[in-house]
Amino acid sequence: MRRDIRVFLLIGLLVLSLLGCNLLALPRLLEQPTATPAPTPQPEKVEVVATPTPKPPKVEVAATPTSLPPTVVLDADVEEQLLINIYKRVNPSVVNIRVAKRVKGFRFEFEIPGFPRGPEEFFIPGQGSGFVYDKEGHIVTNNHVVEGAEEIEVTFSDGTIVEAKVIGTDPDSDLAVLKVDLPPERLQAVELGDSDELEVGQRVIAIGNPFGLNGTMTTGIISALGRTLPLGRISTTVGGRFSIPELIQTDAAINPGNSGGPLLDSQGRVIGVNTAITSPSGSFAGVGFAVPVNLVKRVVPELIEKGHYAYPWLGITGTTLVPRIVEEMDLPVERGALIVEVVEGSPADRVGLRGGKRDWVVEVYGKPTALGGDVIIAIDGVKVKSMEDLIVYLVKETKVGQRVKLTIIRDGKEMRIEVKLAERPRE
Repeated sequence: MRRDIRVFLLIGLLVLSLLGCNLLALPRLLEQPTATPAPTPQPEKVEVVATPTPKPPKVEVAATPTSLPPTVVLDADVEEQLLINIYKRVNPSVVNIRVAKRVKGFRFEFEIPGFPRGPEEFFIPGQGSGFVYDKEGHIVTNNHVVEGAEEIEVTFSDGTIVEAKVIGTDPDSDLAVLKVDLPPERLQAVELGDSDELEVGQRVIAIGNPFGLNGTMTTGIISALGRTLPLGRISTTVGGRFSIPELIQTDAAINPGNSGGPLLDSQGRVIGVNTAITSPSGSFAGVGFAVPVNLVKRVVPELIEKGHYAYPWLGITGTTLVPRIVEEMDLPVERGALIVEVVEGSPADRVGLRGGKRDWVVEVYGKPTALGGDVIIAIDGVKVKSMEDLIVYLVKETKVGQRVKLTIIRDGKEMRIEVKLAERPRE
């Protein structure tokens, strides 16, 4: 019994010793805070400072000199100075011409209440250019600028405005001469050049008043020479329009209002009178033409002295030979001027020159042409390769009353006929 009690006590002491270990540790455990779930860690707040997007650095482009050689730049400066000098020298000689032309109006045959019957006539304005020809107050312009004008006013580059009167006109060269009353010291005449010495590609300068814009200068080149265009008057006697030979073709800008102004060379000399433009597109920009100054030299003195110019006249209409005509007529030559029609009573008619036959008509480039007439191949020994050659020779080399020798082909044979030229009919 006692033994059992001792065993029990030993067991108890052993348990207490084990518990003692835990009881010694218990106060430390009790000192710890009650266990709670650990809070979820919050992300650290980050302050984002907005910074502007960096701009690309400003690049300063420094002006660098042209890579052209100094001599080239110098040449360009010289050309500028050339044009500036020409303008300063010639512009005082160029004038703006304003005209008023009387035209027939309209009138109703019966009166309509509240409506006027309309004017019987009224004036329409027009304008063009011109240049001082001499110190006597003569001004050259185009005939079409002043044709039919009842009032003419000339404005000089310094603003001087004076009235002018027509003293001579030539519709067949589209030239006219005006007269203004100003003292010689107020007038600066142009210098005339030589249109026979011109070459294609040569620089030209036009000064005029396009669209009424006074003192406008444009530049270009001579695009072609020797153009012959039907810009003269329509003749009822001849039944067609006379042509102006040896026109200068240029790409310098010429517009309405430039008519009558000078076309200049690089020396500032007048080489032509701007007279017409052609533009298939219908716009103003196109090909310009000028009457050659050597024609001006022949015509203008006559206009000043007599009021008109007498052209030598042969009295034919014709066309240039082309392969179709040569083949159809079985001609022994390939170049020449075919006489299509001879005007009755003309010099050509009096010596028996023959025109084409009414029953022998073929289309040449879409135009009906009477064949069988004489073919002119030379005049005074000078070869005639085209109708233009014949016109140029008659205008430049002959006078009214002069006799010329024509070399012709008739019925395949060569012949020579002498003709005395008459004055071109005025109607």
